[in-house]
Amino acid sequence: MRDHRKLRAYALADAIALRVYEVTRSFPKEEMYGLTSQMRRAAVSVPSNIVEGCARSTQSEYVRFLEIAFGSLRELHYQLSLSHRLGMVFEADFDGLSGMCSECEKVLTGLMRSMRSDKPTPKKVLLPPVSSL
Repeated sequence: MRDHRKLRAYALADAIALRVYEVTRSFPKEEMYGLTSQMRRAAVSVPSNIVEGCARSTQSEYVRFLEIAFGSLRELHYQLSLSHRLGMVFEADFDGLSGMCSECEKVLTGLMRSMRSDKPTPKKVLLPPVSSL
């Protein structure tokens, strides 16, 4: 089993989740079940899927959960952009969180790439020659 606490991707994702909760506290109350909830769920999904992937027994399952985490991160990045354009996120908060998301995307991409390239190459099975009768 892999230790998620040793992964830079996890540390970045965890920091993003904490920051999203801080930033969305000031969102309008009418967004409590809208954008606030969506952003928080996407933000929590990223580190959660990294943790779950680390607990999986096969490398392909691990990569699948990293891909889900990446998708949630991209979703959050869009929601952050939308909330900024709607005037709910200040410029400094947007720049900081957007940068964190971009960095986490790069790290996750590198991790997925390395996991995919670590797959063992299937060995060729040599069949005995066919005898002609």
